[in-house]
Amino acid sequence: VAGLGNYGLWGTRHSVGMEVLDRLARQLEVADSWRVDKRCCADVTLAAAHGLELVLLKPRRFMNLNGLSIASAAEIYSLGPGDIYLVHDDLDKALGKVAIKLGGSARGHNGVQSCISAMHSNEMTRLRIGIGRP
Repeated sequence: VAGLGNYGLWGTRHSVGMEVLDRLARQLEVADSWRVDKRCCADVTLAAAHGLELVLLKPRRFMNLNGLSIASAAEIYSLGPGDIYLVHDDLDKALGKVAIKLGGSARGHNGVQSCISAMHSNEMTRLRIGIGRP
């Protein structure tokens, strides 16, 4: 599960994917386990939920390069595009509205496009968090 955003720009709407991962880590009681993984240039923690092993990942890159971290982590953890869930902001959804998208185009989202390019696939599932337009 990868939270897309601009690392270090906490509290901005475009980094809502990383904020969702922070909340998920707290709920799964692994928030104190985040570590920097230089192999994929990301903060990573491992968790278990409902019998599944999860890799939670927050890229330490700008949004338009998030895919490089995702692709590296996929290789390290032997994951395919269908195993990856991207959590990201969506300007076209009202603030706070949520939707799941199974594959498809990036719809103009630079972070998602970066993931599609780096993974050579558009099969990642996306959790789109509405941030509305300014």
